Amino acid sequence: MKQLDIPATKENLPQVLAFVDSQLEKLNCGIKIITQIDVAVEEIFVNISNYAYHPETGPAIIRASITEEPLAVTISFIDNGKQYDPLAKPDPNVKIPLKERKKGGLGIFLVKKTMDDVSYEYKDGQNILTITKNII
Repeated sequence: MKQLDIPATKENLPQVLAFVDSQLEKLNCGIKIITQIDVAVEEIFVNISNYAYHPETGPAIIRASITEEPLAVTISFIDNGKQYDPLAKPDPNVKIPLKERKKGGLGIFLVKKTMDDVSYEYKDGQNILTITKNII
């Protein structure tokens, strides 16, 4: 498992993506999978940056691990901010017109649709959001 400890600020997003992509390079992932993972990583990290410690800034830990059977990458996002389970909200109704929808929620919805597994837990004062993508 590899780990990146970094302040949770939007300015650090390029470093987070570089860290994740360096792990994906080892797997010879296709561009579609890399793009899906990068979009999910961006959504989650930016949400932590914007909301976990608002209006302050705090630390974030990103852990990436690779499993062989099945070949998959698992990425965990850990913060000590306000307790918040983004998976607890119901999915937005994407069948109604955009003008009639409530603001927000599409990013996590997209993460849930593109990753093979998404889980959340609050443990020892930390939010832990974990995504897994199978590499096929």
